[in-house]
Amino acid sequence: MEEEELEKLKSMLDVEIDRVEEDGDKLTVYVPEGQAAKAIGSGGSVVRSVELVLDKKLEIEETD
Repeated sequence: MEEEELEKLKSMLDVEIDRVEEDGDKLTVYVPEGQAAKAIGSGGSVVRSVELVLDKKLEIEETD
């Protein structure tokens, strides 16, 4: 993942990101425990916005 895309991702999700795994057109973003709901947004609105901007499928996971 390019640095520019990572900065956009951090800005749009508005949570700390522990790590990002990229698998083709899918990104798995690991956020601290308790932050997944904020990263996903109301009704998944944040995830959909990020998917449109980055043109990749996004999955949010919490780390321990």
